[in-house]
Parts: sequence; C-alpha cells; structure tokens
Amino acid sequence: MSVALKHCGSVSEEERWSSSENQAESLEEKHQEVVVSHVPIVSSFNDRIRPLLDAVDKLRHLQVMKEGIQLPTIVVVGDQSSGKSSVLESLAGISLPRGQGICTRVPLIMRLQHHTAPEPELSLEFSGKTVPTSEAEIADAITLATDEIAGSGKGISNTPLTLVVKKKGVPDLTMVDLPGITRVPVHGQPENIYEQIADIIMEYIRPEESIILNVLSATVDFTTCESIRMSQKVDKNGERTLAVVTKADSAPEGLLEKVTADDVNIGLGYVCVRNRIGDESYKEARKVEADLFETHSLLSKIDKSMVGIPVLAQKLVHIQATIIARCLPEIVRKINEKLNASISELKRMPKTLSTVGEALTTFMGIVGSAKESLNKIIVRGEYDEYLDDQNMHCAARLAEMLNQYSGELHEFSEDDLPANFMMSEIQILEESKGIQLPNFLPRTAFLAILQKKVEEVSHIPVDFAEKVWTYIEGVIMSVLMHRSENYHQLQQSTRREVYNLMEKMKERSRNWVTEIVQMEKLTDYTSDPAYLNDWNNLMAQQQEFMDALENEDTEFQIEGLGEVAIAGLREYEKPVLLQAFDLKMRMTAYWEIVLRRLVDFMALHLQFCARNLVNKEMEEEIVKELVGRHDGAIEGMLEESPAVAAKREKLNVSIKLLSESKNVLANIMDKIATNI
Repeated sequence: MSVALKHCGSVSEEERWSSSENQAESLEEKHQEVVVSHVPIVSSFNDRIRPLLDAVDKLRHLQVMKEGIQLPTIVVVGDQSSGKSSVLESLAGISLPRGQGICTRVPLIMRLQHHTAPEPELSLEFSGKTVPTSEAEIADAITLATDEIAGSGKGISNTPLTLVVKKKGVPDLTMVDLPGITRVPVHGQPENIYEQIADIIMEYIRPEESIILNVLSATVDFTTCESIRMSQKVDKNGERTLAVVTKADSAPEGLLEKVTADDVNIGLGYVCVRNRIGDESYKEARKVEADLFETHSLLSKIDKSMVGIPVLAQKLVHIQATIIARCLPEIVRKINEKLNASISELKRMPKTLSTVGEALTTFMGIVGSAKESLNKIIVRGEYDEYLDDQNMHCAARLAEMLNQYSGELHEFSEDDLPANFMMSEIQILEESKGIQLPNFLPRTAFLAILQKKVEEVSHIPVDFAEKVWTYIEGVIMSVLMHRSENYHQLQQSTRREVYNLMEKMKERSRNWVTEIVQMEKLTDYTSDPAYLNDWNNLMAQQQEFMDALENEDTEFQIEGLGEVAIAGLREYEKPVLLQAFDLKMRMTAYWEIVLRRLVDFMALHLQFCARNLVNKEMEEEIVKELVGRHDGAIEGMLEESPAVAAKREKLNVSIKLLSESKNVLANIMDKIATNI
C-alpha cells in the first residue's frame, strides 16, 4: 500500500517522524492477524493511531484547509443505491438516515473513536454548536441537522456536518461521506443536481492527500459506475483508491473474476462485504457475513484478505495511519511557511494610528516619499521603481511627446508649394503698396504673413501643454495613491488637491503659451545667425529662378523647399516677382526660427514648471490645504480603509488559526517523540 501514498511528499529526517512512519508500516502485519473476527471490529493498535488521528481531526475542526493546506482524508463516494450507507453503518455500528433519493445531502464527516466505556457517546457538530444525541435518535438528529444546513427540501449543500461516534469496538477512523451520485433529479430536486453533487465530490477527491473509498454494488458492471469515472479523473492509476464491493450475496456469480481482473484500476485493492439486512444486529450481521465468505460455493474462493467488514476496517485504519504519518511533515512545513509569511505580511502593513500627531507624521512621510519618487522619475529621469511600467518612464515619454509636438508644428505649417508658390506673398505685397521707393520691401507685408502663419498653429502649443500636464497629473496621482494606499480617506482628499493643483498648472501654461504666441505674432526679431545664413542661401537661387521664368519652365527646384510650380507666375511683373521671392525666402528662413522657439521655449517652460511643482509647489499646496482645513482629512487617517482593515483582520485570523494548528502538531510531535 505504501506505493499509493508516495504523493504525500518526502519523509522528514527527524526521528519522531521516522518513528511514526514505522508504527504505521507495522500495521500491515497487524491487520493480517484479524482478517476474520466475530468480535467487535477494533484494532489492537488504536492507542497509537489515536494521537495522529486526533491531530488531523483538530486541524480539520480548526478549518486549516481554508489556508490552502490539504489534510489526509478518507472520502467515501458511490453511486446512489450502491450500499454506501450500509457500509458506513457497519463500520460505525449505528443507523444512518434511510429513504428514497439522496439521504446524504451534505458532506458528513464521521469521526469514529473506540473507547472503553460501556455506553456510547454520540454528538453532531454544525453551525458552531455541538448537539448530543443517542444511537436510537441519531438518524433523526442527522436529518434535522441536514435540514438546518441545506434546507428542508431535497437540495444539497457543501457545508459539512460532523458526526462524532465514541463507541466500544469501532475502528479509529475519520471519513467524509458524500452525497450519492444520481443523474436524474426527482421531484423537489434542482435540475442540475448531478452537477452540484459532482462538484462537491471532485472538490474532496481531487487533493492528492485524499484516499478514495469507492463503494460499488456487486450487481452492476464496475466499468459503468459513475463513481469510478469520477475517481479515475483524479486518480488515473488508482494509487489512492480502495474499492468496497457491497451486496456480494446478491450477485456472487463472477464476483471473483471482477475483483481479480481489476478492469478499473483499483490500486489499493478490493474488499467484498455483505450488508446488514433487516433487524439483524451488527454482531449477527458480521457472523452471517463471515459464514457466507467461508461456506458459499463461489464467495469462499475469494481470498480472505479481501472479504468482510473487519478486513475493511483494518485496511482503512492502516491506510489512514500511514498517510497521516507520511503527510504530517509536509503539513508542518506548510503551516510554518504560511504562518511566517502571514506574520511578515502583517508586519509590513502600516502601523495603526492612534493620535492626530501620529497621523500628521505619517502624512508628512507620505508626501516626502512621494516627492522623492517624483523627483527621480520626472526631474532626474530615473525609473528603477517602475521598471515594468513604461508609462512611468517620464523622461522618455516627455521626449516622445515633444518630438510629436515639433513634428506636428512643421507638418501643419507647410504651404502647398507645388501649386501656390509665392501667390500669398504677391497678394500681400499688392495690399501693402504705398508711396515709397519701388525696391523697398514693406515690413507690414512680412508681419501680415507672419501673423497668419502663427495664428494657424497657435492651437498646437496650447494642446501640447494640456497633454503634458495631463500626463504629469497621472504620474503624480499614481505615485501619491501608491504611497497612501493604506489610507483611504487621505487618498480622497489628496486626489482632490492634486486635481486642483494641476488645474492651476494648466491655466498657468495656457496663459504663458498665449503670451508667447502673441509675442511671435506682433514682433519679428532674432539674433540667431542661422536666419541670415538660410536667407542668403535661399536668395542665392533668385537669378536661376528668374531665368527659369524667362525660359518658360513650368517647374523649378529650390534647395531647401523642393520642386515648385512657376508657370502661373509669368503674368506678374519682374519687380513684383523679385519682391515676392525675397519675402518668401525671408519668411521661410524666419519661420524655422519661430518654430524652433515654440519648441525650445515650451520644453524649457515645462521642465522648469515641473521641477518647481515637484520640489516646492506640490508639497506646499497639499500640506497647506489638508493640514489647514477642518474637514477631518488628517484625522480620517486614524480610520483604516475597508480594504486594509479587512486584510489586517484576515491576516490576524490566519495567524491565530495557523498558530493553533502549529501547537496541535507540536503536541503530537511530543507524543511521538515520547514513544521513540
């Protein structure tokens, strides 16, 4: 059987665990001595099993499985009417609820314990209470408790009910009896009753720590049993499945072949039993069962290690003890690991604040740490705190936005050169004529063209400033919310103040951009030598341009502007064309200066404002508003957010549960060590 239990993990090297495993392994030899017995089915080694079983039962009672720690469990499954209840009755020596349809409507945890007192002690544990009962009333008591858990109809529930049976002669076992599998709902049952039952069964048999006790009727083909199909889903080779074949007396023909051929992979073997019939006592039923497998012409051929309730009891006790002994070291490791993790996580949680002074100190710490983070990612361009969040790599994102802004300015300001070259300049010159020297280029013409071009692109800097501040607002909000994530009320107030502050920054930039645009419209000046260099290079092509017009060329290639259409310009006089060409080249050279200023000034402005915002204004504004107000923002930090409070409570509950579980296991380890 040990091959079926290897899934429980490696065995601890500590002597006490080694000792407990040796005790469990010795049961294989012990149970052979009591294969057939007419005496109460109780092992001679219950005293050594009991501490192990008590430890697991206490862990189950503490609901350690809620922490993701699986416990060794014998799970009883079977198709409806397979005789599952009869097998459990024989093991427990008590009567369970009977009737048509599903009798077991909730997982029934049966804790059987042999004790020497002449009178049995029975009780039910459910909904946080313990209800004593008796052998005569146990069936009704289970029915009432089930109705309280699952309702008085025929529906089922996954909330367990625990039955404790302390009785002389019963084996020390803990088993979970699950609802019988049925495919067709009867009147009063939900349409998806099969799916509900299947979900419960799969939840219990899926963990590798579970031993599956599959109850099969001798009257059916094992390969068609739904319980076999389910167990094979999670235990394909049957390494943790034990089969109990009921109703052996009803279908003896071919039973030997069924259990020896093993067409359905039952790794832990088969045990054939005869169910108690009518008013037979349990002692009488076992005598009849023993005689049946001893004298029946067909059933007597089945090996005696595979027949009878006593054999089943001994096998279950042995399997249970072995798996518990082997799994306990891993359970200890998992409990310690989860306990340490929960304690560490609780320590990392923010300290509970009790005074306004503590709240104010914490608040200033939050603002200070946020300021340092923002300095790194916005001012210095470092992003080690947010390696995987590219949106927080501010230097790169702002550079991208600035490049897009520059490209948009240049694309928007390009004239339709091929079709309308110099036409705007000629029209402006016509409207700017005055009483003046004929070769004098009027400044009003230059300003008129400049104002028009600046006006056309004036929305781009405004939109860009809005875009940048919206991005920076998101970054600041993200950092502040992260730093204050444990203080819900502070987050709400901080969010409001950051929004107000960023609206001020946006308004300041809008005013600044508007002023810059107005300056570019009303003045024409630069000390940048690139202007004269570019203008001279462009003007050097003037004579070639005029020659192309005289040669009646239709197109002309201007270096720096590309190919332009010139056929339509021949109708204008030469002085006008010369002036228009000069005006066009001056504006072309100067416009590059204007665009460069709009980009450079914007970059300088935003970097300067962002630096001031992070290093000075944000801290001043938030502290002044939140500390100076009387709406309880700082005091509100004393009250934890629902999420943080829930997390703290969950961690405290986990630590309490895991600590109690650790103590339970420490006690059993001490007992094992004492027996070494």
